[in-house]
Amino acid sequence: MLLAIDIGNTNIVFGCVDDNDEVVLFERISTDHNATAAEYAVKMKTILEMNGMSPDDISDAVMSSVVPSVTGTVREAVKKLFHTDVMIAGPGVRTGLNILIDNPAQLGSDQAVDAVAAINEYPAPLIIIDMGTATTVSVVDRNKNYRGGLIMTGMKVAADALIARTAQLPKINFEVPQNIIGTNTIDCLKSGFLYSNACALDGMIERIEEELGEPCTAVATGGLSELVVPLCKRKIIHDGSLLIKGLTIIYRKNKR
Repeated sequence: MLLAIDIGNTNIVFGCVDDNDEVVLFERISTDHNATAAEYAVKMKTILEMNGMSPDDISDAVMSSVVPSVTGTVREAVKKLFHTDVMIAGPGVRTGLNILIDNPAQLGSDQAVDAVAAINEYPAPLIIIDMGTATTVSVVDRNKNYRGGLIMTGMKVAADALIARTAQLPKINFEVPQNIIGTNTIDCLKSGFLYSNACALDGMIERIEEELGEPCTAVATGGLSELVVPLCKRKIIHDGSLLIKGLTIIYRKNKR
């Protein structure tokens, strides 16, 4: 079985993929810059056992990361636990993605992996939204070229910044309020963050389509997307396993 790992600034996503390329396990843990390889190994072993699996079920591993300081630690953890090396989705690894931005080396590995998966799963042109620490929007044209995109402040980062700079606003859990118009501080904050992000995605899709001159397939992934996507007026496909699918495709392409 293939273990696919994506290291983000806030969370690390783990996915197990069987020989039929079906995602049979999907879990998130918090990214810990201070954790050792042994600690990450324990966490991975626990995740497998919680899902009725064991380290012996894993034969190969592939990983993408936007946190260089954690990449080596997790890679070492994989070697300790599974006795296998990790393929890193980065320079020197074939993705099959034609990147047309000014400096292709600047493209985040997570954005490249998302695009690889989306191109294989959905019709182009594509707008690919990843809602994590930052919200990234990637654009793939009808010829499946990666054209570029944009980066917005992530919803949790925005909330943390606002609450840190105000005296009376409390921390909140992201939950959809009963009404858009809040009648108390908590609901006002929830409504403001969730619906403003939904409106931002609707508006971005509309403007990108205007610039391309044609309608696009919109796909969203990332930890907060499952809350925001249902609030959008535009049709957006939610695919929480997009990164895992992309890593699997990249692994198979390079392994062959």
